[in-house]
Amino acid sequence: MVIVVVMDRVTGLREDQDTSLALMRAAASRGHEVWHCRPAALSLVDGRLRATGRPVRFTPAPEPGTVTVLDLHTVDAVLVRSDPPFDSAYLAATLLLERLRGDTLVLNDPRGLREANEKLYACHFPACMPPTLVTADREQLLDFAVAQRGAVLKPLFGHGGRGVVALMPGDRNAPALVEQATHGGERQVMAQAFLPEVEQGDKRVLLLDGEPLGAILRRPAPGDFRANIGVGAKVRACALDPADLRIVERIGPRLRADGLWLVGIDVIGGRLTEVNVTSPTGLVQLSDFSGVRHDLHVVRALEAKVRDTAASRTPGGPTA
Repeated sequence: MVIVVVMDRVTGLREDQDTSLALMRAAASRGHEVWHCRPAALSLVDGRLRATGRPVRFTPAPEPGTVTVLDLHTVDAVLVRSDPPFDSAYLAATLLLERLRGDTLVLNDPRGLREANEKLYACHFPACMPPTLVTADREQLLDFAVAQRGAVLKPLFGHGGRGVVALMPGDRNAPALVEQATHGGERQVMAQAFLPEVEQGDKRVLLLDGEPLGAILRRPAPGDFRANIGVGAKVRACALDPADLRIVERIGPRLRADGLWLVGIDVIGGRLTEVNVTSPTGLVQLSDFSGVRHDLHVVRALEAKVRDTAASRTPGGPTA
């Protein structure tokens, strides 16, 4: 297959952590031709989507080759792995990738990516979540934090724990934190009840086509409550418990319907807090802890999906 990975960069990343590199290396090991393209390198020419990209070889480090223009309607699959935030440039990329519908398999689905804000998407499943409020109103946020005996404020378009703050009872800085988070009441934020279980860790559960691959547990660094790897959280192995499986069972059908194929959900104390769809991480750590090559499993699943998609478009195929 010819696989094009749309991501911000391919060099200088940590191979012991980066899921995108792991998938690219696994695809190359199975004989596929792997290309890298930056989101800004997508072009629409006479109605056809093109990408200015480079082939990537692993020797063993990733080595980008010569810049070439590809017609994306003729490749087998495009993996969208750009990092958040979901800004105007990201939106433009999804709208351009929409042009491939019916010709080339794109994962995660561009339409699904546009619909699935990583904070707000979880609100489709309120029974799975902690108490949650989305507003720009200062008094509502302060009252919520008091009623819940502590709250966590998250920017709707943030990532990696950046801009996430805790509002705890008695904190005289709370009004100023709310002002800062909402840009003076001009931007909505998500407030969730503070879950003390975060001290034991935040589970990242990886889902492939709505089914669980496995989970890792991220414990906050000393003195911090954020369980993001990028801000120093420590990672260890963990198992899926009945609460995790109930959440997966509840959200799986919606993920499949929205074309959200590779997803990472965050679970604290049996409560769903986020649904990560843009470039979910954790696959490398999951493979390391389990001793199972989950990266190869994902690539094999991609191969099958490409075959099934091609068959469905062929006269006399399964859906003909």
